[in-house]
Amino acid sequence: MMLRKLLLLFTALLFITVAQAQEIPPKPDAPVADFTGTLSEDEKQQLIQKLIAYDDSTSTQIAVVLIKSVGAYDINEYGTQLGRTWGIGQKGRNNGILLLVALNDRKVTIQTGYGAEGALTDAATHQIIEQDLKPNFKQGNYYAGLDAATTHIIQFMKGEYKADPKATRRVREKDKDGGGSGILVLVIIGVILILIFRNRGGGGGGRVIGGRGGSSPFWWFLAGNMLGSGSRGSGWGGGGSSWGGGGDSGGGWGGFGGGSFGGGGSSGSW
Repeated sequence: MMLRKLLLLFTALLFITVAQAQEIPPKPDAPVADFTGTLSEDEKQQLIQKLIAYDDSTSTQIAVVLIKSVGAYDINEYGTQLGRTWGIGQKGRNNGILLLVALNDRKVTIQTGYGAEGALTDAATHQIIEQDLKPNFKQGNYYAGLDAATTHIIQFMKGEYKADPKATRRVREKDKDGGGSGILVLVIIGVILILIFRNRGGGGGGRVIGGRGGSSPFWWFLAGNMLGSGSRGSGWGGGGSSWGGGGDSGGGWGGFGGGSFGGGGSSGSW
């Protein structure tokens, strides 16, 4: 009886979470999307032309997105899902880069596609956030921070700029400190799977195994979803986001090419 109640409670919490999830907005018609009205029209156009020119010459796509909030969700996870949904980068090359700012949360993340991770390492994105974005954002100089950050992203991708060894060490220490949460997720998944197989063949409405002995797809989805959320950038995020405004004209920009993201990058707050 207690097991059944726990399972029902867990299911209810899952559906509440899904119901609260904010949908990813439609693709913008430019590589800069300011949903907060923070940037002036001139500032947006300067960033747009800069990123379009870089895309035209290299096929690497950099997207700059400003939103109001990601709510209770991790900005890394939301950024990865946004990059995947929009398909930032070229299909097959997966060379997209997303710079996402959650203004009201005072959080920022730089997420990289699989094909950009080699040049724009986690240490490099951490350095850009610490040296370009945070100092400018604290002063309210959002355009200056975004302009400097995108310039350094381009330089890293060209191999003209190298990450500070101190930044590399800080990222490694952060990854080491965050290992405990992944272990906890694996333990929870293990408990769920044990409960599933212990109830194999059981009768009554509270069973979690199908009539032919195969587990219900819901429970496999649940376990897979929890496993995904244990690694950076693999889960769905975005609940509570408040979107205002829309994208900006790209002036002949061809749009995102369909790239994929693997969760590389880093985040910070100011």
